[in-house]
Amino acid sequence: MEVFDTIARLIDLRSFSNLWYWIALAAVWSSASHWVLGVPWDMVIRARRKGGEAAEDLAAMTALNARRLNRIRRDAGFSMSITIPFMLSFLLITGFIYGSETAQAFALLLVPMMGVFGLSLRLAHKLDADPALAHDPTLAIKALSRHRVNVQAIGVVAIIVSALWGMYQNLLASMLV
Repeated sequence: MEVFDTIARLIDLRSFSNLWYWIALAAVWSSASHWVLGVPWDMVIRARRKGGEAAEDLAAMTALNARRLNRIRRDAGFSMSITIPFMLSFLLITGFIYGSETAQAFALLLVPMMGVFGLSLRLAHKLDADPALAHDPTLAIKALSRHRVNVQAIGVVAIIVSALWGMYQNLLASMLV
């Protein structure tokens, strides 16, 4: 029986003590910071450094992704405005009122990402409303750079809050054992 207890302690399936949760958290925020409004960040850097065709490609891709996000908002906006708050409130209530650690982990991951999604929709609307903004490479670079800084700020706060909450949960669990 002692072997099974040792194995059960080593394979802890709680979310905040699981390495895969922290890897997923890092991957999600790294990806969100790299793909700014659907445009890869290396493309922004290349357009800033080289200009010319790289800048034109960036402006075209920025305008295309802005239109794509606005089309998604127009086509599925009503259903998203119902589904997303329901899903998030379900996770928040299940996690923080009923104590499900898995729901807490998903909430700490998804709530800030929905903030990033809202910022992306706002930028897409701004770019679509002012075609000069999306089609001028220097203005597009500035807009995407500001958006990336906002995404990174949200990511830093989300990672810190997740780490603090995860440490609290792990300390609480270790005191109960």
